[in-house]
Amino acid sequence: MSNNLTTPMKTLLNLEEAASLLVALLLFAQLPYAWWWLPALFLVPDLSALGYLIGPRLGAWGYNLAHHKLTALSLGIAGWALGQPALLLAGVILLFHIGVDRLLGYGLKYESGFRYTHLGQLGKPTPLAAQTTVLG
Repeated sequence: MSNNLTTPMKTLLNLEEAASLLVALLLFAQLPYAWWWLPALFLVPDLSALGYLIGPRLGAWGYNLAHHKLTALSLGIAGWALGQPALLLAGVILLFHIGVDRLLGYGLKYESGFRYTHLGQLGKPTPLAAQTTVLG
């Protein structure tokens, strides 16, 4: 799998993610938490990648669930609706984390392995022979 995104599409997607970051920061500023909470909790969503220790299918499923904007928005809206700042914080942190990840090229994962994302392949492209082993 190669990264087939054109430069204009990459720019458009990066602008979208930058907007997500800005929204997350604006929301975070309204929460009753000190700013140090943002960097302290930033990597917590990546614990979802531990599913890869069991296998690529479970790893991709868990990672994608924890890195989907619907998950972030659902947590945030539930926290707001229920008056639970900690739940709202979880949604805001997740939205911020997803924005940073996507700007760095870490997209939602395919079951064929951690390196294969909806934004393209992470790292150096795998030779065709190795891809058929991984994918096939």
